[in-house]
Amino acid sequence: MVLTAVEIAASVRAGTLDPVSVAKEALDRIAAADGVIGAFRRVRAAEALAEAAELAARDDLASLPLAGVPVAVKDVTDIAGECASHGSVAGPSAPAGSDGVIAARLRAAGAVLVGLTRVPELCIWPMSDTPDGIARNPWDPTYASGGSSGGSAAAVAAGLVPVAHGSDGMGSVRLPAAMCGLVGLKPGADLLSEGGWFGMSVHGPIATTVADTAVLLSVLADAPALASVPSPSGVRIAMTTTVPLLHTPVPRELVTAVEQAAGFLRAAGHTVAPGAPRYPKTMVPGMTARWLAGPALQARDFDFRRLQRRTRAHVRAGRLVQRAGLISDRTRQRWLSRAEEFFASHEVLMTPTLSHWPVKAGRWHERRWPANVFPSTRLAGFTGQWNFAGYPAITVPMGRSTASGLPTSVQLVARPGGESLLLGLAAQLESANPWPRTARN
Repeated sequence: MVLTAVEIAASVRAGTLDPVSVAKEALDRIAAADGVIGAFRRVRAAEALAEAAELAARDDLASLPLAGVPVAVKDVTDIAGECASHGSVAGPSAPAGSDGVIAARLRAAGAVLVGLTRVPELCIWPMSDTPDGIARNPWDPTYASGGSSGGSAAAVAAGLVPVAHGSDGMGSVRLPAAMCGLVGLKPGADLLSEGGWFGMSVHGPIATTVADTAVLLSVLADAPALASVPSPSGVRIAMTTTVPLLHTPVPRELVTAVEQAAGFLRAAGHTVAPGAPRYPKTMVPGMTARWLAGPALQARDFDFRRLQRRTRAHVRAGRLVQRAGLISDRTRQRWLSRAEEFFASHEVLMTPTLSHWPVKAGRWHERRWPANVFPSTRLAGFTGQWNFAGYPAITVPMGRSTASGLPTSVQLVARPGGESLLLGLAAQLESANPWPRTARN
């Protein structure tokens, strides 16, 4: 069993673990298992060992929150000497001359960046496969690990690293974390927005424990207070298992997970009752327009001819959306007014994270655009609207399906600034209902 990030950092700070040995162990695990799991697009073996050795000599080692912790980084952010491919062979290939904000904050906190994790091209889809590999679910490798942070989730769930960086534009942290039985937090847009997809995309942590999630979030956000997980009391929680507006059927075991979580939270002293926002009919087309047009904007820096067939279709649709002027702030403001109305009388909303079971692993990038769209929309019925609103949301494991063995989970949503509240409720669920940390248990 791989140690948690909190345990590794505490031992490195105390001098009982050496950063180089920790990095070697992580790289050995990756070498042994990633041929099956497919989590990494690039493993930084030599670089990670060199960085671990440099870290061991730092005079501030005893104060670093992620001292010696091996971290996987989603293949979307600049790391000095590396090229962030965004899952594509069509983009710029020159290595970054310096670290971006995310890599810089991780290094400053003492993390060792062991590799770049696999993503679908331009991070559009909830399945993370590329021409050179498929990110698979460690609980059952015949299933996809999700996306677009699927490589990061697979790396953590397989026990290759204790924590990983992800980003979330329509559920891209929460969906793969839910599929792989992990904690995944999408911060509010005011905390870790990366500006992509018209403000819907944010960076976020993926981990096996709430404590690790909190520490990684505090580093990514450069907000040390977020590392302290509170113990909230008397929280007003609404619960719903109905997919907003679409009302598509949700598998029974995913519904049961919400009912079980409600019982645990009531036992912890919270009020849990049925309830949901009044979703405006313009919400789905509003966020879908941004899902289409966001990658189309990014693709301006890519060679269109070398993009995958499904991506070219997506980019064409996104360009039509832009030309038609369908990116309207009015649709977002209408949804925000409804969300604010709901959260005036509730502190948290609880839903399933997934609206359907994961798809099978495969070469989805070779299939046509419609063949990717249908399973994607079936999976993400509960997630994208909170990117559109910019509200924080967390996914928490609840158990495993008796039929498939795949993890089940719940999503908790709070108003802006509610990340600590979400972490506190997640910790109470973790205490009441401990989950297996990795698929290697």
